[in-house]
Amino acid sequence: MNVTKELTNEYKLLAQGEYNANYLFEENGEQMVLRVNHGSQMHLDNQIGYEAAAMRYLEETDRIPRVLAVDDSSDALGNGALVMTYLPGYHLDYNKREEMKAVAKCLADIHSYKVPENNSLIAPKNSLKAILDECEEMISVYMESDLPDVDAKTRLRNLLDKAWKLVDVNASDETYRCIINTELNSTNFLIDDDCARLVDWEKPLYGDPAQDIGHFLAPTTTFWKTDVIFDNETILWFIDEYIKQVADRYDTNGLVGRILQFTTITCLRGMTWCAMAWVQYQKSEKELMNESTRRKLDQYLDNSFIEMIENIVNKAAAY
Repeated sequence: MNVTKELTNEYKLLAQGEYNANYLFEENGEQMVLRVNHGSQMHLDNQIGYEAAAMRYLEETDRIPRVLAVDDSSDALGNGALVMTYLPGYHLDYNKREEMKAVAKCLADIHSYKVPENNSLIAPKNSLKAILDECEEMISVYMESDLPDVDAKTRLRNLLDKAWKLVDVNASDETYRCIINTELNSTNFLIDDDCARLVDWEKPLYGDPAQDIGHFLAPTTTFWKTDVIFDNETILWFIDEYIKQVADRYDTNGLVGRILQFTTITCLRGMTWCAMAWVQYQKSEKELMNESTRRKLDQYLDNSFIEMIENIVNKAAAY
């Protein structure tokens, strides 16, 4: 299949994020998805090729779409495009324990799948430090702009300074590594017949599975497409369910502590990304813009939400 062939099919917009647009179409009686890239969070020259490589490593898990074709040429649609299988289902409902169990099983299957250590994915030496380095890059857009409130700037800067004190910047990740998604929003999971699959692979890494679980549980993640923020009981229940589903396929010793640390640092990544995106939306600098994102950005930078994240970081710092 040639992704860049003349588009004679009927294409229906399926979903659009900040960097990709996905279109549903049918070919030879089979439903497929055309994914067109418009930018890279990871600052990659070949974002779509990187994404496709990660998905191909995991296609035998039956937990992700299967890549059918990739076009990363200079005349490709957008900044590159791929065609993948269409997976039926509906988005995860955080309030339904059976669906949460299905997600725990899905992530356990993905994280337990062994891929070659010499794979083509980025593997940060120190994942927590890598996240905070990314936070610094994103918050600089906010700090250098004259649009934000001065008090909000000060509070976000203080949050980031406290987070740095929680991280050993000289440590190397010595834990089990696997392919992790790093962006586990509820809308990226499709539930079908009590089975969960993960469909958005924009920012995969070869890293600690604790990073994925920490991101999944963080309030900056759950609140993004819903109004849900997990309480401590739900967080510990999900971690326990996930470890049960791993079923000794990899060593989970120390996993709980690492998950809680990643959850805290992930909150900072969410806040700094929102700060950066808020400035970009005010200036209409993004090629793809999403109205629900625009509304959420204001909520994340509201005093009450910043205060909640301050409490999380302060609690972590007290240990």
